[in-house]
Formats: sequence, structure tokens, C-alpha cells
Amino acid sequence: MALRKQQSQTYITRPSYTEQPHVKKSAKQRNNLISRGEKILLMGLLLVVTVLSLMIIQSETAVRATSTDISLMEKEIDSAVKKNNDLSVQVSELSTYERIWKKAEELGLKLNEQNVKVVPGQ
Repeated sequence: MALRKQQSQTYITRPSYTEQPHVKKSAKQRNNLISRGEKILLMGLLLVVTVLSLMIIQSETAVRATSTDISLMEKEIDSAVKKNNDLSVQVSELSTYERIWKKAEELGLKLNEQNVKVVPGQ
């Protein structure tokens, strides 16, 4: 038994050739190209650029919508002006002397010069 204890002790205490000697590894130095503060600044810059881009897109969309509304209103105004001109022409055609005289004769009115009053024009 004593021999076994000696063999087991020599086996345990005997250095192994497969093990490498313990050497302290130096802490790895990180070679980051961008530091943490620079990353934060870069993210902030990207955020600001994104927000400004979205604001520009939103304002451009509002301008286009307003331009579309303006063009639609201009079309409506042109249509109303054309209709008013057509109605003015129709009024001038219907208010001719010959037409009024013809309508008066149809209704049984006769021309009596004693009942005619002259109204001064405007």
C-alpha cells in the first residue's frame, strides 16, 4: 500500500509535458476606430438628419396637396366664370326690344303712346 501511495503521489505531482506553463496573458487592447462617445454623437447626428428629412418630406407633401387644391379651385372658378358669361349673353339675347314686344303682343298688350313714360337711363 505504501508503494501505491507513492506511485499515486508521484503520478499526481509529476509535471506533465502536455501542459503548458501558466503564463499571464496581458489584457487585450481594443483597437476601436470609433470610441463610445463618437458612436453616441454619430447616432445623434443620424437621428437629427432623419428627423429633418421627414420634416422636409412632410412639408413637400403639404405643398403638393395645397397646389392640387388650388388648381381644382381655379378650374371651378373658370367653370363658374364661363357659366356666368353664358348667362349674361342669354340675358342680353332675351332682353332685346323685338323679343319683349313680341311677348307683349302674345299677352294682349297694345302700344299706346299716351301711356308711355320715358325713364332716364342709368
